Amino acid sequence: MKMASLLGALAAGALIAHPALAQNVKVTPLGGQEGEFCRQDRALIFEDPNGTRILYDPGRTVTGADDPRLGKIDIILVSHMHGDHVGNAHGKAPNAGSCDVPDASVSAMPNSNAVNIAVAKNAKIVTGSEMPPFFAGKLKAAGGDPKNSILARFGGSVKVGGVTIATVQAIHSNGLDPDYIGGDLGKHMKDAGIAGYVGEATGYILKFSNGLVAYLSGDTGITAEQEKVVRGHYGAKLAVINIGDTFSTGPTEAAYVVNDLVKPAAVIPSHANEVGTKDGKVLPGTRTDSFIKAVKVPVHVPLSGKTMEFDAGGKCVAGC
Repeated sequence: MKMASLLGALAAGALIAHPALAQNVKVTPLGGQEGEFCRQDRALIFEDPNGTRILYDPGRTVTGADDPRLGKIDIILVSHMHGDHVGNAHGKAPNAGSCDVPDASVSAMPNSNAVNIAVAKNAKIVTGSEMPPFFAGKLKAAGGDPKNSILARFGGSVKVGGVTIATVQAIHSNGLDPDYIGGDLGKHMKDAGIAGYVGEATGYILKFSNGLVAYLSGDTGITAEQEKVVRGHYGAKLAVINIGDTFSTGPTEAAYVVNDLVKPAAVIPSHANEVGTKDGKVLPGTRTDSFIKAVKVPVHVPLSGKTMEFDAGGKCVAGC
């Protein structure tokens, strides 16, 4: 009798514990080469425990709306309008080209990779600044619903699919390539060497249904808001930070942001602008290597196709 009771209690405990395994946020990089961290890698898919799937900065490594790695996409986030983030071009198929020279032979102009994916998946594009009207117009022109372009401006938030999304400051240029505009106006702008105005670049704060708060830096330098807003107000526990230098924080600056300003429980480096790994191992002397050595919290390198799972506290509990 006692043995039966014990077995029953163990079985009940297993049933209780099993659902908890599903309470993690899954993060899957969609890079240029399977199992590696490559030069153009930006794109990440976040999957909430409730099934909502968010594509962040599809860039050039997501091979269009037919990329077999995408699956269901509910929300697309674009930090800014530069081609390596919104996607002015992309490869013919996953793993085309090399880690150092990825294939980007398929033009996504004048729509962008983000818009083409949004139309095919009927996904919402959530952006801040002055980007939503641009995306609304592109969605309409491509046969999508302009209402799927949603504004989340600094200081506010929107809730989509159970995930709360806010935008935060990113210090970076955000010019719109005149080729997106086209016609005589686009030609004259291009000839004059000027870009369209779509407001400031942004970072993102995501609060998932399990309570995890993630900070997606976008392209940015060091800002005081990383301490006062990202940590002080939102309390981010997981950070995705760009480390590519010149165009965004370099590895030393990004390490300072992580160690002294945001202070998350874990960090995923992105936008390294280099071949960061070979056979899935970080290459010595790279920016990725320098960043890992300088950071005081666990660093999880985004190897393309390898899914990581994070709990509410920002700890990687699977695929690490």
